[in-house]
Amino acid sequence: MSNLTEQIRKVELGTGGPLVGVQGFGAMGISAGYGQTDAAAARDTLAAAVEAGVTLIDTADAYGHGANEEFLVPFVAAHRDEITLATKFGFESRADGTGYMGIRNDPAYIKGAVEASLRRLNVDVIDVYYMHRRDPGVPFAESVGAMAELVREGKIKHLGLSEVTGAELREAHAVHPITAVQSEWSLISREVERSVVGAAAELGVAFVPYSPLGRAFLAGAFTDASKDFTGGDFRRSVPRLSGDNARANAVLLEPVRKIAADHGATMGQIALAWVQQRAESHGLTVVPIPGTRRRSRLLENAAATRIVLTADELALLEPIAGEVVGARYSDMSDTSEAREV
Repeated sequence: MSNLTEQIRKVELGTGGPLVGVQGFGAMGISAGYGQTDAAAARDTLAAAVEAGVTLIDTADAYGHGANEEFLVPFVAAHRDEITLATKFGFESRADGTGYMGIRNDPAYIKGAVEASLRRLNVDVIDVYYMHRRDPGVPFAESVGAMAELVREGKIKHLGLSEVTGAELREAHAVHPITAVQSEWSLISREVERSVVGAAAELGVAFVPYSPLGRAFLAGAFTDASKDFTGGDFRRSVPRLSGDNARANAVLLEPVRKIAADHGATMGQIALAWVQQRAESHGLTVVPIPGTRRRSRLLENAAATRIVLTADELALLEPIAGEVVGARYSDMSDTSEAREV
């Protein structure tokens, strides 16, 4: 397995954006979405991120209905000058924290959401503030305009969007510069290449792939989420990760396994290296945000930034996404694919 011996390199997160490690950290899983958490191990993993130069830390108000933001407070306080802190708004939680009422992007909601995140995170300013999901019922100019007002007020530094189409990114960027776009992008999820990747490259917007490891499926961590995980694990509801779909998709990963053996690396490292090389393939900054609860896995993931896949290896990996069966969510209605024309 490739080991990390020094900090990862830094890149600019979009035109005029902050300098961040070329790989970031998706914090959701340390306290939400994947069952019970060992808090001490999770905090040690966060410490390892800073040591490795992983400085883009990504959370959202929807993760555990604000609990994920609150979990990060001691870490953020200890490392505020070393990290770039990103969070999101868009999913309106029920008052009792039992679920979500829907997606909201109206200006009044955005203003309330940022105040709540600032309070939970115990910070004066958020470095990157994302619209987590788009509500097509609210004019984009109103939503992005409200986010731009937060920049002028000094409450956020940079704007981000998640799960948007190329046309939506261009529309938003015309209202206020967008620093980063976040969407799922991996060896088994390449829908973003239809339009938004090209738009981001054209506009100088960084791309932040979430679930670059296919929620650990690409790392070979499991073969059927419906059998391998408990009821509290979100992955059990993902069609492509459960049942016959998952078993069929696991067969597609044989090239990943072979290339990993050739490099003396793990399957997860090869999957991350592939995502990282999308920067060269598409001409834009790419900062994937894998998540983990273990220090050893964090260092393994960061070491993937050193791996360079050959043209022949990339060709072996190219067909995988086109053969995947099953959707990436049980309900795709609020994803960018649902609005592609």
